[in-house]
Amino acid sequence: MNLFKKIAGALSLVVVSLSVSAQSTIVDVAAGSKDHSTLVAAVKAAGLVETLSSAGPFTVFAPVNGAFEKLPAGTVETLLKPENKATLVNILTYHVVAGNIDAVGVLAAIKAGKGKATLVTVSGKKLVASIENGNVILTDEKGGKSTVTATDLKGSNGIIHVIDTVLIPGS
Repeated sequence: MNLFKKIAGALSLVVVSLSVSAQSTIVDVAAGSKDHSTLVAAVKAAGLVETLSSAGPFTVFAPVNGAFEKLPAGTVETLLKPENKATLVNILTYHVVAGNIDAVGVLAAIKAGKGKATLVTVSGKKLVASIENGNVILTDEKGGKSTVTATDLKGSNGIIHVIDTVLIPGS
């Protein structure tokens, strides 16, 4: 099965659970997904709703609830506390790239980079996109890997790609 068919298949599964309209921002798209309730709560706690609802455009690599569950016990609760807002903002903005980069664009960047594409996030840190076993993989600065499981969920101010693991920026 080629990569495009895999991506299309994954997308069709996620689109069923999303309520998307042409006027929905990427925050609205995420809020309409039962699989992104933890991410939405984190975006609210970090005070990023207004920013991520602005004109953008933004490309968001959005971890599902299960991605947050992979973190050590108590991590999410600790990050949601007001005194940890700066750390939470750093982690969340590490999942956002300026611009509209759809799946075709990600694949083209990987091809142009001879198998790897470096993406600079709005936090100023870098992610590396590559293909492993037919899947697009994001590698964070600590060597952690996340698989893109659905692509091209469009909002009025950007695009969301769903990922299965929270990415952690380097120090």
